[in-house]
Amino acid sequence: MNRPLVPLLQAAALMAAVSFAVPGRSQNSDFNLNVHAHAEATAKDIGLPLYPGATPFKEKDSDSSSADLGLVLNSFHFGLKAASFVTTDPPARVLDFYRKPLAKYGQVLECDHGKPVGSLTVTKSGLTCGERKNGKMTVSGSDSGHELRAGTPEQFRIVGIDNTEKGQTKFGLVALVLPKDDDR
Repeated sequence: MNRPLVPLLQAAALMAAVSFAVPGRSQNSDFNLNVHAHAEATAKDIGLPLYPGATPFKEKDSDSSSADLGLVLNSFHFGLKAASFVTTDPPARVLDFYRKPLAKYGQVLECDHGKPVGSLTVTKSGLTCGERKNGKMTVSGSDSGHELRAGTPEQFRIVGIDNTEKGQTKFGLVALVLPKDDDR
């Protein structure tokens, strides 16, 4: 999650001024479009608690450390809520803290550099560290970083360690809703 979260937050900042809904329901029409983009999302919005003592992390050129994006076009649904934080605690302690809250979304899968850690390589719901499994779409695994995932391939949470430097651990919380894969 080292680099993927930053571009998402930057895109969200650009789109923050855009927030509209066009309920395109007219006579004999099934067209429905709803788009939203907000530059703010909290750990609570993502469905996870805030790590004790953590503070929002802001890039030097950005006013925001979070994003809330959504797109609904008929049956196509995409949603992203992401927030970056920093703490002086080590990465292992942050990941250990989030294991129990993530478990309410299903089995917790641990990934390192996009590869599973331990014996669990795919959850009962089909969630992986990023490959396609049984026709279900997931987000590509991170090139670097350590993360925990829980949920289903179409709707899941991620807690990822972005980096550690100068005695600080930067981590991100993400909630994703992905469109269902029609390649089945």
